[in-house]
Amino acid sequence: MLEFSKEPKKRLLAGTPDGFAPLVLADLVRRTGDVLHICRDDVRLADLMAELSFYAPEIEVLSLPAWDTVPYDRVSPNTEIVARRLETLARLHQGKGAAPRLVLTTVNAVLQRVPPTDFFSATLAVEAGKDFDEKTFHAFLERNGYQRAEQVMEPGEYAVRGGIIDVFAPGHPEPLRLDLFGDELETLRTFDPMTQRTTGQLKSFVFKPMSEVALDAEAVSRFRTGYRELFGAGISDLLYESISEGRRFQGMEHWLPLFHDGMDTVFAFVPEAVVSMDYQTAETADARFGQILEYYEARVDAEKNGLSEGGIVYHPVPPVRLFLDKEEFQRHLALRSAYELFPFAAPTIEGQVEVLDAQGRPGKDFSAERAIPDADVYEAVHHYLDEEKKAGRKTVLTAYSAGSRDRIAGLLRDRGVPVVCAETWKEALAAEGTAYIILPLEQGFRTPDLSVVSEADILGDRLARPVRRKKRGEQFIADVSALTEGDLVVHIDHGIGRYQGLKTLQVGGAPHDCLQVVYADDDKLFIPVENIEVLSRYGSEQAGVLLDKLGGHAWQARKAKLKKRIRDMAEALLKIAAERYLRPAEKMPPPEGVYDDFCARFPYAETEDQEKSIQDVLNDLTAGRPMDRLVCGDVGFGKTEVALRAAFVAAMNGMQVAVVVPTTLLARQHYETFVRRLAGFPVRVGMLSRLMNARNTALVKKELAAGTLDIVVGTHALLSRKIEFRNLGLLIVDEEQHFGVAHKERLKQLRSNVHVLTLTATPIPRTLQMALTGVRELSVIATPPVDRLAVRTFVLPFDPVIIREALLRERLRGGQTFYVCPRISDMDEVIRKIRQLAPEIKVVAAHGRMTPTELEDVMTAFADRKYDVLVSTTIIESGLDMPSVNTMIVHRADMFGLAQLYQLRGRVGRGKTRAYAYLTLPPRQKISKVAQKRMEVMQKLDTLGAGFTLASHDLDIRGAGNLLGEEQSGHIREVGIELYQQMLEEAVTEARRGVHEEQETSWSPQISAGMPVLIPETYVRDLGVRMGLYRRLAETVEMREIDALAAEMVDRFGPLPEEVENLLEVIAVKTLCRRANVEKIEAGPKGAVVTLRNNRFPNPAGLVKFIAQNVGTAKIRPDQKIVYMRVWDRPKDRIRGMRKLMEKMASIAEEVNENK
Repeated sequence: MLEFSKEPKKRLLAGTPDGFAPLVLADLVRRTGDVLHICRDDVRLADLMAELSFYAPEIEVLSLPAWDTVPYDRVSPNTEIVARRLETLARLHQGKGAAPRLVLTTVNAVLQRVPPTDFFSATLAVEAGKDFDEKTFHAFLERNGYQRAEQVMEPGEYAVRGGIIDVFAPGHPEPLRLDLFGDELETLRTFDPMTQRTTGQLKSFVFKPMSEVALDAEAVSRFRTGYRELFGAGISDLLYESISEGRRFQGMEHWLPLFHDGMDTVFAFVPEAVVSMDYQTAETADARFGQILEYYEARVDAEKNGLSEGGIVYHPVPPVRLFLDKEEFQRHLALRSAYELFPFAAPTIEGQVEVLDAQGRPGKDFSAERAIPDADVYEAVHHYLDEEKKAGRKTVLTAYSAGSRDRIAGLLRDRGVPVVCAETWKEALAAEGTAYIILPLEQGFRTPDLSVVSEADILGDRLARPVRRKKRGEQFIADVSALTEGDLVVHIDHGIGRYQGLKTLQVGGAPHDCLQVVYADDDKLFIPVENIEVLSRYGSEQAGVLLDKLGGHAWQARKAKLKKRIRDMAEALLKIAAERYLRPAEKMPPPEGVYDDFCARFPYAETEDQEKSIQDVLNDLTAGRPMDRLVCGDVGFGKTEVALRAAFVAAMNGMQVAVVVPTTLLARQHYETFVRRLAGFPVRVGMLSRLMNARNTALVKKELAAGTLDIVVGTHALLSRKIEFRNLGLLIVDEEQHFGVAHKERLKQLRSNVHVLTLTATPIPRTLQMALTGVRELSVIATPPVDRLAVRTFVLPFDPVIIREALLRERLRGGQTFYVCPRISDMDEVIRKIRQLAPEIKVVAAHGRMTPTELEDVMTAFADRKYDVLVSTTIIESGLDMPSVNTMIVHRADMFGLAQLYQLRGRVGRGKTRAYAYLTLPPRQKISKVAQKRMEVMQKLDTLGAGFTLASHDLDIRGAGNLLGEEQSGHIREVGIELYQQMLEEAVTEARRGVHEEQETSWSPQISAGMPVLIPETYVRDLGVRMGLYRRLAETVEMREIDALAAEMVDRFGPLPEEVENLLEVIAVKTLCRRANVEKIEAGPKGAVVTLRNNRFPNPAGLVKFIAQNVGTAKIRPDQKIVYMRVWDRPKDRIRGMRKLMEKMASIAEEVNENK
């Protein structure tokens, strides 16, 4: 047993490798009380949190991360990080807990001063059923850093809607909904930020500050005095002006000491705690001291040399006020019992330092065994575990995920290792044989009585991260990409117009919300909100689009022509599918044992979609029919792994595989991936592209014809007639949309009886996938890889100091940077700026006007790391995977669409290092509201992590993909993206059913009852949310959905006003009208007039019978309209009467189907 002491003294705790450290720390807490542990960085902090919750779930662990900004930055720290910091500091401020606690922090966090302890007394308690002062509550939120939002999604946001206040408080997993009744808090509920629906009830809650800066009158006055003392009264100083007016300012936290009367250190919050530190903490602290000074000097120099862009002044606070210096840090440590962890055996140190040995040693690394060709690493593991057991040690294996545990456990059991799966550490220690647990350990360890082997020890570097709780992003995006004024829209009957906002008109003497759409010659069309579904978004490409003429024939003609073309395409597709179905092909089952071994080498955890796609492909290969599968998934979602597994199975079955890609750069990338993954297996891989010399090309061709080469990766050169395969069994086509017509024809010939797997990054909307089921085999990988490390996104005005720092930081850590410009014309200016800011950086430019050869040469040189920065247009969107690029700077981010920004950001952050994206805006220039919203979304999507799928309508930037093999972008331009997809869906469904007559499926019944139909602004204040609700209401098809939406609105916004109830009733009547084929129903005090669509009723006999039964009240007029006479003086009676009438007509209409 180790003898721990609380006597102030520095000690070296040897024999604590990283994996063993949490067990030692847990022991230290149990025996000495509170412990403050200083981690090297935030990644180590996250790892320790996960490991401690597994090893010692009974110990309370608090985390205190550092701000995720650089010293003297222009941006504020991430709200989620600030929330975690404040939650921890507030908990510590409450004094010692009943049980000892372990506080995990980082070097950067411990060196940063924090607000004084009394700042954390500012809390506000609320209790359901008690009095509630709304004014005081609002003031508290504003003062303590809560941001007002339209809809609460993130910690630190609040929204007010009449008597309902939504708040997302720090440290609470879900936001809270406060329902007020007069001056009383009636209920306090929690809700899901994605669905906005209630999830539970609370009795009471204590609100804490959300920012380390409180903007009350006292703090503002303190700031003004302190700022003037330090820097004098500046002119046009935005920070000073904003704070003086009591407004929050982006990045104001970097002047924190000026807001408080004195600052404290983290040590003050844990007065009696023992301190422990990671190995090399002292070196990390020294680097941090240097960094703080460097940034401070860079800011001061920039001010002197007039580098402050656009006149935005930056006066840095002296470092000693914001950070601890080396002497002060050492002084704090000297007053404590401090343990420095050391991963190796105890060194002999002469002099002061007392050394303890925890007797842990780094575990066995199997890299030597992996390096030997044909060696069986699992056999080596088996042998090692036997040796350890003989030495009297308990053996434990760790895996990153349940999937990898099952796979490796199976491979070890095949070799005779008795493996027992355990879910907790207690179970693992008690298990007979070798226990197998799920714990993301980077490296195993050994102690005198325990030996732990991690998955990374056996298989090399793993890049998986534990799955965070998924949040759904679709809801979130749907709100953002809703219609905004000025957008082009397509009306199903009138064509392309421009949406001009929501207008309230008087219809039949009552207010009614309508959407205003402007057409050619400034003609206006007003569409009632309940018919909103007749509009669809045109798409993001709006340049040069002509508006249609209202009432003109051009639109109908265009639509009909396109409909015919789409129908022909759909029929051709079905024909191909039917022909393929009848042909036989080679069956290729995955080889037993070897296949599992191959899969285990995949360094990521497979996502659900990816596993399903792999299974689909394997099923196709063993079905005995030629496979023709399309795998859709964004770049980096793991399509290549699907291809690799298919290629491996085919090659092991003795068939040849050809992988065709559009560019030589991609060919090289795939070739390297295949060679790396297939090393040690009896499979030979070759490459054909223009980068190879003639001798090698001839050799590859010869081997292909002889059948000695199993897999060949190449550009379209592979498709030339000169190349012969001995027995081609599988053709893999990557990014098919980039090939020309001739190549596609050649592909079709090759396709006739070989298996074909096509990969594409172009997204396919969910509904379209449904329609295409059975026509073209589709696998969609919609979930991004398990959150590696979220890309940290900053939105900021262009700031040369930050940009220079970003470029140099990336270069110093051995990485590269993408600098993306919206236009080619911006590139020269950007390159000039980079050279001025950082002359030592090597820059190269790439854009679409270069010849393909030039472009490829530039990209190849960049991929070979001959340059540090690639300045380009959005050309980097397509397909490239460069793990060395981990910083991206976007010039004029306000000029990009949301999907483009998301796409671009997906290009960085592919490795284990933290990636950064800087979205720069023009300084001192106002950006549009929509662009502002996009920037907010980009910052929030950071935290959405996995499970995020960009809604299809926002992916229109890359067109709808070549699903039907024909170029579609021209067609899309004629009718807009959403309508095009809808038409395609209908055409395929009709072709499958063999229906050929004209069937107009998209029409919207019109209902008028002379009563107010709208969602009042007083009920839902935010226009975007209101439009979203209208859209969802219009898309409802069943009564059930309308009731569910009504319940959601009551939950989110309070009791329904009369106008909203009317709207819901109108939507219900509309649903019934569609079932009864009623195009229009107009109701007044004396009854209703019903117009049938095309003067047709599905069950004429039933209708005649109904009229005969209601002789006095119902009749058919000569113009075929049905008149229903009733006394409906009150609007309420009208709507109820209409509903009853329509229910009756719908049931008569549906009788005909039942009788058939």
